[in-house]
Amino acid sequence: MFHRIGNAAFKKSLDNIIALCDALGQPQNQFKSIHVAGTNGKGSSSHMLAAVLQEAGYKTGLYTSPHLKSFTERVRVNGEELPEEYLVHFVEQHKVLFEQVKPSFFEMTVALAFKYFAEEQVDIAVIEVGLGGRLDSTNIITPEVSLITNISFDHQNMLGDTIGAIAAEKAGIIKPGVPAVISMRQAEAEEVFVAKAAEVGAALYFAPDYYSLEVAESDLKHQVFQVYRNNQTYLSDLELDLAGVYQQYNLPGVLQTLDVLQDLKGYNIPEKALRNGLANTKSITGLKGRWQVLQQAPLTICDTGHNEDGIKQILQGLEKLVPKQVHMVFGAVNDKDVSKILQLLPSSYTYYFCQANIPRALPVEDLVQKAEEAGLKGTSYLTVAEAIKAAKANAAPDEVIFIGGSTFVVAEIEEL
Repeated sequence: MFHRIGNAAFKKSLDNIIALCDALGQPQNQFKSIHVAGTNGKGSSSHMLAAVLQEAGYKTGLYTSPHLKSFTERVRVNGEELPEEYLVHFVEQHKVLFEQVKPSFFEMTVALAFKYFAEEQVDIAVIEVGLGGRLDSTNIITPEVSLITNISFDHQNMLGDTIGAIAAEKAGIIKPGVPAVISMRQAEAEEVFVAKAAEVGAALYFAPDYYSLEVAESDLKHQVFQVYRNNQTYLSDLELDLAGVYQQYNLPGVLQTLDVLQDLKGYNIPEKALRNGLANTKSITGLKGRWQVLQQAPLTICDTGHNEDGIKQILQGLEKLVPKQVHMVFGAVNDKDVSKILQLLPSSYTYYFCQANIPRALPVEDLVQKAEEAGLKGTSYLTVAEAIKAAKANAAPDEVIFIGGSTFVVAEIEEL
């Protein structure tokens, strides 16, 4: 499993997923889909799209990764997780096939999701890319529309070490004749998307050319936007129940994708469905771990952001709280350059360094050493639970506890 052991589990080819889907009767061609790639924001954007489509009356599949608590979170229909019995039966039924093809964990999961959505006869499925795009197992679908969110540094050892190179991998989901939406304008990435769209004959929409937002209100539970389309007021007081500062970069891409579905593909998405879906994304789709408030006093927040860009957005969010003190529970994985992230963290915070219970976790003694080199002081704990317990014991009721640094640290929060 990639999320447990890292790069060794990643297959740089679509051969296995093609072989699996051939054996399963080409399920990927039996339902309509939206394909979502990007470094940050693809999970939130996928959940928002699924919530709105479901509210518009479409039977909606949602495929995301990784999971936080249970494998079945990865595959949902109308917000309901994959039944455990289906998973068990699928593995039993196709054991011989798996032994022949020797797929990775992710390839098996994608094949299962596609088969499930085909059998459930979903009207549309939102499919989130696992890693990159061009060679990601999900990239055998021909979607109604492709969406690419923010591009930033993550998995450089596999995707390239420039924004242009990373964008080229993400641009691999842009298909001939399939409209593509880009959530943000980023100079280095932009030219890559323009070139790819021209090469394959895909209509390209940069969401900020159509949409701009003003934050009218924001608290820890939700935010409210004034939305302008083509410089005219379009939606007043649009509520979103995802609170992170970074959602303002995701929302234009989501709105533009929904426009493409309506204007070019004949979908009917009334304003009421749009408003209800965005105001209730978390309860409709079960999204967790995005700027999630776990407790009020001391205010305890977790977020799965784990690369430079994600951490910058988190620090911005923490700053807005004007906290008396931040107690940060922090862990990382061993195949990322954590020193750049540590350099971003304020030396004034109190740190509780820990390691998640996966082989890919960065050993806490290594993390502490790198943190000290970055001028950060803290205490080390062998488990996430011990680090959280210590932070809770030390934090005053009017201070803030933040838990993150890695998806796998967040996954071990008991009350999530």
